[in-house]
Amino acid sequence: MPEKTQTFEASLKELEKIVRRLEDGELPLEESLKLFESGVKLSRECQERLNQAERRIEVLLADENGNPNLQAIEKDDFSERKEPKIKRRIVFDDEDDTPF
Repeated sequence: MPEKTQTFEASLKELEKIVRRLEDGELPLEESLKLFESGVKLSRECQERLNQAERRIEVLLADENGNPNLQAIEKDDFSERKEPKIKRRIVFDDEDDTPF
């Protein structure tokens, strides 16, 4: 039976779990490599989904000639916007500690 594709959010959550397990540093090398490969695959899938979403938005915003219909955003357009909630923030001490 074909594998059911996860939602973008589920894929991102799985990628975060993989990164946490790799950062822990307690896994054997072979398991770490398998997890890293899975993480790269998930990362590429997420990036492709973002690219597809961007292309869909561009099509939806195109004018009758297919040209992008860009509009300036005024400062007042953000007046009712709420600040996003940050669930957690990853901070790296060194550039060498980055997971990718």
